[in-house]
Amino acid sequence: MQLTSLALTDQPTGGVAGWAADLVETLGGPGAGLAIALENLFPPLPSEVILPLTGFAAGQGSLSLVSALFWTTLGSVVGAVVLYWIGMVFGRERMHAIWAKLPLVKASDLERTERWFVKHGTKAVFLGRMVPIFRSLVSVPAGVERMPLPVFVMLTTLGSLIWNSVLVLAGYWLGDQWSSVERYVGVLSKGVLVLVFVALAAYVGVRLRGRNRAQHRRTS
Repeated sequence: MQLTSLALTDQPTGGVAGWAADLVETLGGPGAGLAIALENLFPPLPSEVILPLTGFAAGQGSLSLVSALFWTTLGSVVGAVVLYWIGMVFGRERMHAIWAKLPLVKASDLERTERWFVKHGTKAVFLGRMVPIFRSLVSVPAGVERMPLPVFVMLTTLGSLIWNSVLVLAGYWLGDQWSSVERYVGVLSKGVLVLVFVALAAYVGVRLRGRNRAQHRRTS
């Protein structure tokens, strides 16, 4: 069946949105899945643009809503499995070797993080699929820690389906106002970045303070 073209007055023509629109119009559901798989591997490609645009395309008849959800979720899982495989190939030994060369960190920090992931990894993978930025990153430690692949795929599928459904349906219902989704999710992404920056700054501050105290004790 031939795909119905997006309305010319509403179709984005440039940037990521234009690229994604071309993929969806040319390939339909598989095009949307390919875009989301690439978004997982290259986080600068924003899902908050691709997913609402796919929902808008479904509303315009370029593909069905079921197809939009199926292919975007499949794309999320494929991209996540690639990152999981990268983490698995990289392995714990290389991770520890690199960690040991980093300034202001201790081996115990990494070991503590690993223990936390072993205990809470399933929650991290499931919920992480719904958090901007961490959607992609969470797959790597899952591979490093060798989380059972069937468990990883199941959690990734469920978490991705929820996240994708929210944004695809938002684009579907908003119609030619689909781009407004990007603004709201963009605020959430910036909030996550701020929290990460604050946590990193606090961590570095604590480490520097501890190092200065240790040096002061040695020279006293």
